Amino acid sequence: MRAVVYTESGDPSVLELVERELPEPGSGEVRVRIFRAGVNPTDWKFRAGGMGHLAFPEVVPGQDGAGVVDAVGPEVTGFVVGDRVWTMLAQHTRPGGTAQEQVVLPVDNVTVLPDTASYDVGASLGVPVVTAHRALTTSEDGPSRLQRGTLTGQTVLVAGGAGAVGNAAIQLARWAGATVISTVSSEEKAVLARAAGAHHAVNYREGDIVAAIRDLAPGGVDIVVEVAPAQNLRLDVQVIRPRGTIAIYANNGGDEVTLSVRETFTTNARFQWVLLYTVGKAALRAAAEDITVAVADGAFGVGEEHGLPVHHYSLERTAEAHKAVEDGAVGKVLIDVAEA
Repeated sequence: MRAVVYTESGDPSVLELVERELPEPGSGEVRVRIFRAGVNPTDWKFRAGGMGHLAFPEVVPGQDGAGVVDAVGPEVTGFVVGDRVWTMLAQHTRPGGTAQEQVVLPVDNVTVLPDTASYDVGASLGVPVVTAHRALTTSEDGPSRLQRGTLTGQTVLVAGGAGAVGNAAIQLARWAGATVISTVSSEEKAVLARAAGAHHAVNYREGDIVAAIRDLAPGGVDIVVEVAPAQNLRLDVQVIRPRGTIAIYANNGGDEVTLSVRETFTTNARFQWVLLYTVGKAALRAAAEDITVAVADGAFGVGEEHGLPVHHYSLERTAEAHKAVEDGAVGKVLIDVAEA
């Protein structure tokens, strides 16, 4: 089978397309024939050495993918050969990710993909949508699970609504009944945020952004889904509702933040840090189940009409796909591993 691998950290040129033996699933594992693989910022950051030394002598990148189960190991229940599935955290604790034709994974990392969903959708779930789910479900006064209507009456502020996590947060929050405000940097990105379902898109480069958000949510927002805390945290504190949650999932724009103790005290706000690798199995499983319901309900999609343009690359062009994400491509980058 064909696989993309790297054996040293570096720029995309370290990625190499090779032939590898077909892996067999062990106890509690399934083998998935991958049709689409998603590319996320974590993929190039791992490859570039930003997460430390390589955990394995040879690594196949890719946390997310979608395909069909083509082999089932011993003691596996709930999956049969032919099941359409999506994956998450495929390359978290093992060397083999989704940038290959077949991958063996524990059943905990695989979820059945609804028949109505494309493989493009399935490969776009994983890291971005599970992250968004976690950001929306850790509030003191909010739900711990997402279903249709569970965020009714709440207001969610999504920073960077044109990004993959921001897009997912908008789609999930809108499905769950929230009023959604998104901050964006241009009218082009405002169009994408609205297509995802945001009720309001506010350009943070124009006028008084705090006043603009407060006009839309006079009592403050219940949840902030934050991508750039170094730049935005003071804004977040000024617009958060008492006992609200500021969920931070990335460090775009800087690694350091400064908070006014007095100003922050008055909010009674919760600062929730979101990193999927350590959230725990229960949270991951809850997210997988809720996201699958949302997908089956037609509440999550990809493409321009859903505010998430899709960029396709062949397996041979995986290095180009990595570079596109590293260079800040707007939308979702997918690798076409095989024809469905």
